[in-house]
Amino acid sequence: MAGKITKRLVDAAAPGVSNDAFWWDSELRGFGLKVTPAGVKVYVLQYHVGTGRNARRRRLVIGRHGSPRTPEKARIEAKRLLGDIAGGGDPLEQRQQERKTMTIAELCDLYLAEGVAHKKVTTLRSDRARIEHHIKPLLGRRRLDQVTRADVERLLTDVKAGKTALEQNRQKRQVGSIPRGGPGVAAQCVTLLGTLFAFAVKRGLRADNPAHGIEKPPVRKMQRFLSEQEIRRLAAALDAEATASGNPFPVAAIKLLLLTGCRRGEIMELRWKHVDFERGRESLRLPDSKTGEKTVHLNAPALSVLNKLLRIKDNPFVVAGTRDGAAFGGLDKVWARVRKAAKLDGVRLHDLRHSFASVAAAGGASLPIIGAMLGHKHASTTSIYAHLSADPVREANEAVGKRMVAAMMGKSGKPGGKDSQIASLNRSIRTPASV
Repeated sequence: MAGKITKRLVDAAAPGVSNDAFWWDSELRGFGLKVTPAGVKVYVLQYHVGTGRNARRRRLVIGRHGSPRTPEKARIEAKRLLGDIAGGGDPLEQRQQERKTMTIAELCDLYLAEGVAHKKVTTLRSDRARIEHHIKPLLGRRRLDQVTRADVERLLTDVKAGKTALEQNRQKRQVGSIPRGGPGVAAQCVTLLGTLFAFAVKRGLRADNPAHGIEKPPVRKMQRFLSEQEIRRLAAALDAEATASGNPFPVAAIKLLLLTGCRRGEIMELRWKHVDFERGRESLRLPDSKTGEKTVHLNAPALSVLNKLLRIKDNPFVVAGTRDGAAFGGLDKVWARVRKAAKLDGVRLHDLRHSFASVAAAGGASLPIIGAMLGHKHASTTSIYAHLSADPVREANEAVGKRMVAAMMGKSGKPGGKDSQIASLNRSIRTPASV
């Protein structure tokens, strides 16, 4: 598509369904706008190197749309690059040569600017923290082409040992930003390094990935499940919190986490338009979650919580905040009070999701069913609940045994207890040598 690239055109440009969409400027040849399927808008310059049939087409990324990159500034840069090309230069080749000698810190910045369009906000926030707290301090000054497998293994060891834990200038840090290190963080940092190097390989900045195949320490999965007694204490504490605060929204959010097994973000970002109240179809129809589009079927208690909540005018969120049109933002403080009142030391909000799954398993739900309820993409994710199904499986196995004995004895299985049936069966299968 063609037309002069202005702010109005950029704002109106819509992403393609599966491929990148391009708009080419009608006044400056080769200057264009690329919009990815995820909606990321990038200014590009397309040009040719050489003449005739041997000319090679090149496409150079000028920069991502947004402050400070505007259509006007991108156009100025495109004109400068076209001047270099007219003089025999190849800006893309020059950039690639420069990037081959870039540092790991520069690679991180490039990746965050151009390689994360597919990532969700929460994942990106974690990536930025690992880069700033661990990867840059330990490898940031190293040249990209000089990093070896041994360097990555050394980073793994250092992060695991807590070498990057912040010890100085604590007064300058932001709340919650102190790095702790440990085996889990070390494993995640190596995984992220592997992604960074894969990005570098794809861009032609490096030929190999030194983080590939490095053995990472096992990450301990947090598995905390509330007992029935703890759930009763939690319910009492929630009712007390609602009465004391006069705000039903955070309490409702916590109840929905427990009653639906949803992730925190799925409830806190839930909008009324995503709630289907139609009889027989009561559900949350989430357009986006950690695993993509998701439908959460609502049980009667969860539906009751939603039906009792007021809809705030001009606020689309189910868990409404005090600011106009905003979601509630102080759930952690409310949870801290409720957890203390319920004597649930160390219990996280995410453990309510685990508790939902544990109750399902105790009720005899199969792992595939639990996975479907939680919205798991891979069966392996649900496998952490396998041991919780032991009691239902044991009871089912016992029932099968009873019926087998009854069938072998020619009985209906109703008269007599299990012990008498087994005794009769044992008598019937004695060998002659044992008589």
